[in-house]
Amino acid sequence: MKKKAVNWSAVRADFPILDQTVHGQPLIYFDNAATTQKPRAVLEALRRYYEQDNANVHRGIHELSNRATTAFEAARARAARFINARSADEIIFTRGTTEGINLVASAWGAKHIQAGDRILLTEMEHHSNIVPWQLLAERTGAELVYLPITGDIGLLDLERLEQHLAKRVKLLALTHISNSLGTINPVADLCARARQLGVTTLVDAAQSAGHRLIDVQEIGCDFLAFSGHKMCGPTGIGVLYGRQEVLANMEPYQGGGEMILNVDFQRSTWKHAPHKFEAGTPDISGAVGLHAAMDYLDEIGRVNIAQHDQELGAYAYAQLARLAQGIRLFGPHIGRAGLVSFLLKGVHAHDVVTVADQRGVALRGGHHCNQPLMRKLGVESTARASFFFYNTTAEIDRFVDVLGEIRKFFGVA
Repeated sequence: MKKKAVNWSAVRADFPILDQTVHGQPLIYFDNAATTQKPRAVLEALRRYYEQDNANVHRGIHELSNRATTAFEAARARAARFINARSADEIIFTRGTTEGINLVASAWGAKHIQAGDRILLTEMEHHSNIVPWQLLAERTGAELVYLPITGDIGLLDLERLEQHLAKRVKLLALTHISNSLGTINPVADLCARARQLGVTTLVDAAQSAGHRLIDVQEIGCDFLAFSGHKMCGPTGIGVLYGRQEVLANMEPYQGGGEMILNVDFQRSTWKHAPHKFEAGTPDISGAVGLHAAMDYLDEIGRVNIAQHDQELGAYAYAQLARLAQGIRLFGPHIGRAGLVSFLLKGVHAHDVVTVADQRGVALRGGHHCNQPLMRKLGVESTARASFFFYNTTAEIDRFVDVLGEIRKFFGVA
């Protein structure tokens, strides 16, 4: 995709929440891996929907219902284009990445995973891509195995991939970008290697969908899940992509209204995917807001966003590395996404975040839903600064200055 010049200052002005002070200091929002802020285009789309088109979808025949249904299905088609799915029928609306993975574990896993089968994950997975598989393994007698990472640098040990895949593995589920390490995994290569052995694949794209181009046909995955709120969209809406051939061979995830074709007192029949997996009234406004967010991101250009992310991530890593012996950094030295996890020596991560907040800098501290990874790294928690395209190097400079103030405050400078 052709790149274009972007006026990042003008883009930043699209986000009204950033124009405020916190504890008397200009807000620096570095918690984008947890959730991103929303531009006016998304806020206006939500307002218009609720002021003009609010109604339930599909089952009504009045004008407002027709408008809502058109908007809802237009968002589905837009999501298909956003990730280059072959059809809108491969797009299932969910509450987010977590529900998408749970849907696969329940609807696909119950049918295809048996005792003695193996599910291959990686040591950098978010809890959302561990716990659903643990529950499935407990129900079926399957076994979870993990592709290891290489120390603090946080890269997958890919030399051991075939060794794992060849041992009764039925599913490979992995993150595209680590929310703690900033590692960008070569998902297309990994899915291709799995596919050669008949292994089904799922990609957790929560940290990548709004930050770079996603092409599910190029990646070659069977499933891919992401959340709207991590890409300028509303909370409570997400997307699960599934290849049509795979979705057709899955049973429903939940039962109720909307997903049925016919119900009698003893048995029911289902609609085809994607509606088979969307029981009940969906998050219609969320889909409308997500549509606006996808339009907004593509107007900027995801190629531009990816480059800007990596420039911010590299700049922050380099500036933090200047603290030398006073800091421990996690994740790749180069080629990282737009986030940096770290520990200031002698200062707990929660203390770093608390004091930074008093200076207007919003960070996140804790295990980041990566407890197994934290144990692998030998720590309980880290502090994390995560960036998006509305952040600046000047904010990073201020953030580094704040860390210097924190070290002095705790007497470890």
